[in-house]
Amino acid sequence: MELYNPKQIESKWQEKWEGEGAPRAKDFDSKPKRYYLVEFPYPSGAGLHVGHVRSYTALDVMARKARMEGFNVLYPIGWDAFGLPTENYAIKNKIHPRQATEKNIAVFRQQLKQLGISFDWSREVNTTDPDYYKWTQWIFLQMFKHGLAYKAKMPINWCPSCKIGLANEEVVNRSTSSGQASVCERCGTETERREKEQWMLKITAYADRLLDDLETVDYSERIRASQVNWIGKSEGAEIAFKITSGSPSINSGTDFIEVFTTRPDTLYGATYVVLAPEHEIISKLQLKIENWAEVERYLEEAKKKTEIERVAEGKEKTGVEIKGIKAVNPANGEEMPVFAADYVLAGYGTGAIMAVPGHDNRDFEFAKKYGLPVVKVIEEKGLDSRSVIGNDKKKSENDKMSDREDVKEVYEGDGVLVNSGEFDGMESEEAKDKITKKVGGKKTVHYHLRDWIFSRQHYWGEPIPIIYCRKCWETLNSIRQSADETLNADFIEHPRRSRDNIKTQNSKLKEGFDYVVIDGIEYAVVPVGEGELPVELPEVESYEPTETGESPLSAMEEWVKIKCPKCGGEARRETDTMPNWAGSSWYYLAYATRGISNDEFLISKNKEVLKYWMPVDLYNGGMEHTTLHLLYSRFWYKFLYDIGAVPKEVGPEPYARRRSHGVVLAEDGRKMSKSYGNVVNPDEIAERYGADALRLYELFMGPFSDAIPWSTNGLKGVRRFLERVWSLKDKVVLPQGQGLKNDLKKLMYKTIKKVGEDIEAMKFNTAVSQLMIAANGMAVVKELPRELWEKFVKILAPLAPHLAEELWEGLENKESVFREGWPEYDEEALCGETVMLAVQVDGKLRALVEVSAGATEEQAVALVREEEKIKVWLAGKTVRKTIFVPDKLINFVT
Repeated sequence: MELYNPKQIESKWQEKWEGEGAPRAKDFDSKPKRYYLVEFPYPSGAGLHVGHVRSYTALDVMARKARMEGFNVLYPIGWDAFGLPTENYAIKNKIHPRQATEKNIAVFRQQLKQLGISFDWSREVNTTDPDYYKWTQWIFLQMFKHGLAYKAKMPINWCPSCKIGLANEEVVNRSTSSGQASVCERCGTETERREKEQWMLKITAYADRLLDDLETVDYSERIRASQVNWIGKSEGAEIAFKITSGSPSINSGTDFIEVFTTRPDTLYGATYVVLAPEHEIISKLQLKIENWAEVERYLEEAKKKTEIERVAEGKEKTGVEIKGIKAVNPANGEEMPVFAADYVLAGYGTGAIMAVPGHDNRDFEFAKKYGLPVVKVIEEKGLDSRSVIGNDKKKSENDKMSDREDVKEVYEGDGVLVNSGEFDGMESEEAKDKITKKVGGKKTVHYHLRDWIFSRQHYWGEPIPIIYCRKCWETLNSIRQSADETLNADFIEHPRRSRDNIKTQNSKLKEGFDYVVIDGIEYAVVPVGEGELPVELPEVESYEPTETGESPLSAMEEWVKIKCPKCGGEARRETDTMPNWAGSSWYYLAYATRGISNDEFLISKNKEVLKYWMPVDLYNGGMEHTTLHLLYSRFWYKFLYDIGAVPKEVGPEPYARRRSHGVVLAEDGRKMSKSYGNVVNPDEIAERYGADALRLYELFMGPFSDAIPWSTNGLKGVRRFLERVWSLKDKVVLPQGQGLKNDLKKLMYKTIKKVGEDIEAMKFNTAVSQLMIAANGMAVVKELPRELWEKFVKILAPLAPHLAEELWEGLENKESVFREGWPEYDEEALCGETVMLAVQVDGKLRALVEVSAGATEEQAVALVREEEKIKVWLAGKTVRKTIFVPDKLINFVT
């Protein structure tokens, strides 16, 4: 018997596929379309890892199956090659980033082809190609023209090793030798806080739409939750707390602290106020603060911490009382202490909170630490709170204070108000509105989402297409000053008439009058003309980050100095570059319009082709990219939709369905890392066991959305399965057999049905399990009818394409198996072929799950553990024992 030789089989078919050309999607085909998208990789020097293999193989299976079903499939690939990963690799290996990119892409491309991934290579994109980033720059210019791109000085995270500013999402909280610290995601160096001019994108303008439109798409729940939580919409009220001082001599004027709260119903329980260390009122009231030296020391310490450190779960709350001032609770007139504490952030809400320790765990911890009063003002609904309310009205002030000290537990839910004056007995929801009105507050909405820090002070990125001109600034400033003088003079004589004139004139002058200060000199901000794009990244000898914190481009005088396109005067280019998030925010559109002329893209002819391909039918990637990358790409798409670059018929969301795969862990259960010595190289696995074995194992190893540890034994089991399939070909009866036996016919129908449904549901592990069941069923007969064998090879083909092509050719077929249709099955013949399995966890019934009659323990466990109800009960637990009664019961003992 001929032995299974994957190396020989796979090289043969890869060569043949290469000669024939990869499957190509056809614009405007009469077939229905399917657009499958995977996150394009950073072409790092390490090459593909096994996490890439899992995602790319999964969607390759779906794409191959869809083609067999008659769909016109777009399954493209490209390279997210700008940014820190490539630049750091280049610096480490002392080669130019462009050379590193070209070298690494060649390696990645070869690896993908050796895995048999059926990408449409005709649509390959590269974010470092000027023809590509011309349009990244064009999108930025449109945002600038629409007021969504602006420059502002602000505190940023700074990596002293990479020597660049980092967005919040590029900083992670990790354990270091000195304890928990915020470090650069790329290099692990502890970050600092610095003030710097940065380009910003006003993503906050789209906050509500980014939130509301989640209702129109199919995202897995954890992806949807990550979007909702990051946007962080909070509805509440802004309430003013008057500030008083014990120093009448400096008590001139009236100062207020504006507080944002989502729980105005708890206002009577507020016992202190907390300000963010950056809150402007602290410096404003410096003369009134008795312990200014102590407060100033605390503020300086807070500046050194990143936001991640400041709000980390479990972090001990620190603060300093601002002595000499008090805040007055507007509900009951009581004076309260004011603290500065770093767990309050200046960028969220108003940068100040009212602390209600009786009904907020964070405030409770802080109050206990600093000996502050705790008042209960909400009673859980349903409790008999009438006696509490009635008795409270008869209590003395001293009795009330003793009640404060007796509060031991925090209740954070809604309920009925107590200790709240005239609002006692009122339910929380009604009280929110009534108390807000009583104290003169206003309803408002705040978001966790911040504007996107878009500048990077490194070389390897898209140049920002902006020019700074001194002459334009002088001209516009002169016009503005003259206009101001005229309008102000007119305003004195005709205040009503000129109010509108001033508004109109200022609006006209604002356009083109954005300005920046460079080395103490003001410059007007002038966008590069669209006809001048792309602004190409110049070649440099030294691309390493500078000690000054400026981009290496700033030292290139010949490139930096330029004539202003607006006035012809001496000007200079922006030297910051875009983040690697820029090119990945619209690449799904580039794939769809790849055949369009570079001079027309995103302007004219793309409209019809985008109507055909968009939205993406399924987008899959790592869970780590389902927050910021997903949010940014949705934002860019919505903007392009608004300005008409994306046709209205496509709709306001780029991805109809979004899923994520779990990471592949090392065999020891830890994340794969060179420092741990536990990295699995896919090249070595494919060389030793075969690409089809690697593909199949990555799909079989566990539920697709779960993190799963690598198992070499599991891989060996999959390789043995492929060897068993290979041996079955010798049983096939040629020509046509005497027809299918009834039991084999049912087995094959069941396999076609289950494998097809499981692939669409992304339950790849149970699809592979069913193929194994079918192979076992065919192994016990002496002869296999050709009709049955052909069906089996067809449904195996998307998962193990090399082996399937070889088996199909062995049946003397001239065409590829992928030019065959997906096999059909007889639904009626399958009636009664499933049973309801009772699933228990620690002896308690948790679900009833439909499984195939006669399923083995391994098959049943694989299917049952896919159920969301069971996942919930097993989350965080270790299954010590599994009790299995065929066709009846399975019990997980934890």
